[in-house]
Amino acid sequence: MNKRATEAAAYHLMRGVTYFIVLVIAYVIFDIIRNGLPAINWQFLSESPRRSGAEGGIFPAIVGTFCLVLGAIAVALPLGMGGAIYLSEYATQGRFVRAVRLAIVTLAGVPSIVFGLFGLGLFVLFLGFGTSILAGSLTLACMILPTIIVASEEALRAVPQSLREGSLALGASQWQTISRNVLPYAIPGMLTGSILGIGRAAGETAPILLTVAAFFLPRLPRSIFDQVMALPYHLYILATQLPDTEKVRPMQYGTALVLLVLVLGMNLGAILLRIHFRKKYRW
Repeated sequence: MNKRATEAAAYHLMRGVTYFIVLVIAYVIFDIIRNGLPAINWQFLSESPRRSGAEGGIFPAIVGTFCLVLGAIAVALPLGMGGAIYLSEYATQGRFVRAVRLAIVTLAGVPSIVFGLFGLGLFVLFLGFGTSILAGSLTLACMILPTIIVASEEALRAVPQSLREGSLALGASQWQTISRNVLPYAIPGMLTGSILGIGRAAGETAPILLTVAAFFLPRLPRSIFDQVMALPYHLYILATQLPDTEKVRPMQYGTALVLLVLVLGMNLGAILLRIHFRKKYRW
């Protein structure tokens, strides 16, 4: 009886904590939508900022965020998936591979400001890229790379070993086995890691603060070596550097709402792509 009571108490406690977290998140989203929606209009989304961001729109920040996220994904996605395929399918399992996995998991928990300092030292100063889209994208790629590798490797491990053995027994090479019998079924899980990486890359402020973000730059970038405005940093400036007035507050919430929609939109696109692959390849 005591055992059942303890189990029931633990169940209700976890259920209550889950509902509480959901309610808190729902309230935050509701508050952002309620206060940010009045600020959303065509001028706000299509115009450049004025008076150091206190007036005008956020179009350069939207474009800059897209450039940084797309650049980070273009670098991190193939490297992350390739690294996961090597560790899971090719590498001889031993101490060295275990050490590499431990290092990857450790890097996944490193604070973003550390990646920002790393990007500042390597890409901005040592390689001479300067504060640019290229330096910012590479820094964000380094930050999300461990997450993509870990999630992709777990997805590859989830594919039954019998699929590999059957393909090899029929005379297929290892790469043919991986590309035709493993990757199609692992892609949905690998995209899950990409979704997490996209969300983190789009919402981080510290890495781009040191490598690419501009305080006030009301023009669009012309090359990958230009600085850009970005929504997370622009929101930080609006919240900390400008006086909290009735005129600025709607811009703060409006920028937060656009960033939230941008992240959710990217995640939704990746989720739909994952669902497509999951329906296409069933096992």
